[in-house]
Order: sequence, then C-alpha cells, then structure tokens
Amino acid sequence: MGRFRSGSTWLPDTDERDFSDSPVLRAPPGIVMTTTSQSRRISAAPASVWEVLSAFDRICEWAPSVDHSSFLSSKTEGVGARRRIQVGRTTLVETVLVWDVDSTLSYSIDGLPPVLDLVENTWDLTRDGDATMVSLTANVIPTRSSPARLAAKAIVRRLAAANSEMLEALADVAESR
Repeated sequence: MGRFRSGSTWLPDTDERDFSDSPVLRAPPGIVMTTTSQSRRISAAPASVWEVLSAFDRICEWAPSVDHSSFLSSKTEGVGARRRIQVGRTTLVETVLVWDVDSTLSYSIDGLPPVLDLVENTWDLTRDGDATMVSLTANVIPTRSSPARLAAKAIVRRLAAANSEMLEALADVAESR
C-alpha cells in the first residue's frame, strides 16, 4: 500500500497519488523523482552488514558526517522506528519505512529544504558468495515548482556524495568485525 508525504503529513492513497504496491514510495503523476544509487561489495556476510545498519541509533559511530544520533521513538527496530541525527548544524529525522532483516532498510529523511516533498534512503543487501553486495539508493521527490526541481538535483548531488561516504564507512566497519 503506497503513501505520499506532503510536507510532514502522510496522505492516504488516492487515484492521483498511486504508488502501486511497492514498499518504497514513488513520485505522484506529473512529478519526476530524482534518484541516485551507489553499490559496493563488502567482504562480510549480510548478517554482519545488517548488524551495523540495524543499530539504527548508532549511525554516528560509523558514518563520518553524522555528529550525533539517537532514537526519537520507543520503537528501536522495524517499520516506524525513528532517529534524530545531527549533521553539522542540520538536524534530520529518519523514519523506517522498510525493515527486512539481512535484506533491506529504507527510511524517509525529514529536515532537508522545504522544496522537497520526500527524501528517502534505501539500503539493499544481497549475498555475493561470502560477501555482500550493498546498494544505497536515494530517492528525492521535489515539490511541483520548477525551481524546486532544480534545487532537488543539486541536493541529490550532495546526498550522493554523503551516501558514497556512508557506503565506504559501512564497509570499513562491517569488514573489521
């Protein structure tokens, strides 16, 4: 069942906002979603990689750009778990959308510029022999204005750089366990 977030409000499916049955959100009709994805083979089993990712409140221990992180909800794992992270002077709130153990972690990111209706990161883990292929995909849905679409492209470039850095840091931590 799909949902659409407008600002910080989740709206139910309507004919205009059909996201199909995908667990990860899609752009409504007429809006172009900007996506960036990086992949890396990590020399660790999916369970070891998942152990790092699923410690949802401890991202500050391995992601270089995250200065602080903590839970915002009593739920500490699974769909609906929320964390607050501090990146420099920016405070972000991330809410888990998909939690498929040893396979997929997807979360929305709130607190970025208001020209964005939705920002989400999705980590996909696939066994590759005794290693794990990890893909990190960022989806950004801008508001309907043309300037917002341009701003979204610039934000996606910055998000891509941050995600690339996180992917490398995840590899360092997971491979050293």
